[in-house]
Formats: sequence, C-alpha cells, structure tokens
Amino acid sequence: MTSRRPARDLRASDSDRDRVLAVLTDATADGRLSQDEFAERMSRAVSATTLGELHVLTSDLASTPVVHVDAGRVISGIFAPARRSGRWVVPDTLMVTAVRSTVEVDFREALLQDSRVRVNVNTVMGSVYLYVPDGIRVDVTGHALFGRRALGQNAGSAADPGAPVIEVHALVLGGKLVVRTPSKPRRFRLFPRREPGR
Repeated sequence: MTSRRPARDLRASDSDRDRVLAVLTDATADGRLSQDEFAERMSRAVSATTLGELHVLTSDLASTPVVHVDAGRVISGIFAPARRSGRWVVPDTLMVTAVRSTVEVDFREALLQDSRVRVNVNTVMGSVYLYVPDGIRVDVTGHALFGRRALGQNAGSAADPGAPVIEVHALVLGGKLVVRTPSKPRRFRLFPRREPGR
C-alpha cells in the first residue's frame, strides 16, 4: 500500500505563487511588511516548489490562508455558517454537517489528490451548497426526508468515463443539498427566425 503524500509536500503551481505574491504586495502597500521583508519573502515565493513553502510566507498576513494545506476532513456549521473555498487540498473522505445553518464547499480551485473523493453530507434543517468545476462528475446517493436535493448538470453525468468523481452520500432532514455546476452556454438569436414566404 502506497503512503499518501502530505498536502504541504504537494507541488505548487504558478497560480499558487501568484496568489501569495498578491498578498505580499498588499501587505507591503499597507505597511505590514517592510521593503526588506517583502524582497526576502518574494524571493522565497518565486522559488517555492511546494504548497508548504508558500503557506508559511503568508500565515501571519492573511486571516484566511492563501493555500490551505491542513484544511481537515470535517466542515461543520452548527447554528453558524461555515465555508471552505479558495485553494485547498481535498482529502479522500470529507464530512460536511449543517445544523440550522448554511455550509458552502467550493471545489472550483481545490486540489484533488484522488480520482474518487467521498463526501458525506448530513444536514438537519440546514443547507449545504457544493460548487463543482467543469470536468468533475458528481454522483449523489442517500435520502432526503422533508428536504430536497438540487443537482447541477454534471451530477451523475457519464460524459467522460475518466473524469474525477465526487461521490456524495447525503442524509437531508428538513434541509437541502444543492450541487452547483457550470451552466451550459446558451445560444442567443439576435433576430427572430423569418418564416418561409415572408
């Protein structure tokens, strides 16, 4: 059995480095970093190869991490809203709970380590919103009692058999689960179609 690489050891992308550089620039502009500190951190950001190296550069500057390397397996909103978004590493199993609150989980900029991810959703009089990018299939199973499930376009779609899959197992009690996926582009007609003979 192969051991999973820790999230902080995953390779950083150019967009990850750009996010960190933007935070460093803002922090210097409002006086939280000196020019020397900015130059030193900028040099480290440009040469960083892992998410962990980037994370330490902004951990004292941003209330929300620019890159979540230890996001955890549990997202819970119990009488208070919760949200996970931005650049974060998705574990192989994720537990999402909403009790009389709204929980949002945004996968659009997330890093999936596995081709299959299981998300266990439990909501009691609450709402869970999952935002999924194009190219990822969503399979939803489970039960909805006095609640509802609203699925996006690539939920359950088998268009690409090799696409990553998010398996959502849901128990919805008096609340709702909404999977939002990119909408298909609409075709607009500038002029009404002319009838033959007119």
